[in-house]
Amino acid sequence: MTPASVEEFCLALPGAALSVQWGGAHVFKVGGKIFAILAGMSRGAPEAWFKASEFSYILLVEQPGIRPAPYLARAKWVAAALDALPPDDLQAYLREAHRLVLAKLTRAARAEILGTG
Repeated sequence: MTPASVEEFCLALPGAALSVQWGGAHVFKVGGKIFAILAGMSRGAPEAWFKASEFSYILLVEQPGIRPAPYLARAKWVAAALDALPPDDLQAYLREAHRLVLAKLTRAARAEILGTG
């Protein structure tokens, strides 16, 4: 995937918002909480950083082009080169990251984001 296609995909998820922080990283949030980051673009090596389930984290960090995300690994975040996973797989992991973070929001916040309230 390209950085533009990752950004487009993340912003299409319910309640997703973009902010540019930390020297140009594209930070994707839901309910004010980060679920994914596009990092490394300024140095020409873009990566998708995202929250993973405990099981997925263990599997992913063993794959070439994927490593524990700096500063966030203890919270089960990975940093994946954009070509480390097939596009469908990367989208599935980004969708799951969004779901994991959304699930930690209050019931009222989830209902507002999902339009079920």
